[in-house]
Amino acid sequence: MVWGGIAKFKKPMPPSTQMIATVQEEGAEELTSDIATLKIRNYIFGLKQTDFFWQMLGVAEILCGLFLISQYLGFVGALMLVPITLNIFFMHLFLEPEDIGELIQTGLLLAANLLLIGKEYRHWKHLIWIKPFS
Repeated sequence: MVWGGIAKFKKPMPPSTQMIATVQEEGAEELTSDIATLKIRNYIFGLKQTDFFWQMLGVAEILCGLFLISQYLGFVGALMLVPITLNIFFMHLFLEPEDIGELIQTGLLLAANLLLIGKEYRHWKHLIWIKPFS
């Protein structure tokens, strides 16, 4: 997670009109030849186009990764990572269903995250199973 967060800051952010200019220059036929790739590029470009979400995602990944490494705040890091790992898994499930390797990798990432939360079940189970007053 830390490495993935740092990688989001390595490349400069493209201007918000880059995808439109690319389609106009190269022609829609060349870009739409592989629909799956186009969907992924559009999805990630949409995240980058907001001018803040891609960086915020990078900061969240770095922070949660450091929490996991610290072990003291590991449970908090695992809880904060659930929406991120779920989003990564669903992106690959729905936009790249034919790439089994990526699905397995992201599925294992999500499973590991859920196992870290499940490991602490005895500490948070009282939040779910509230005994009624008698």
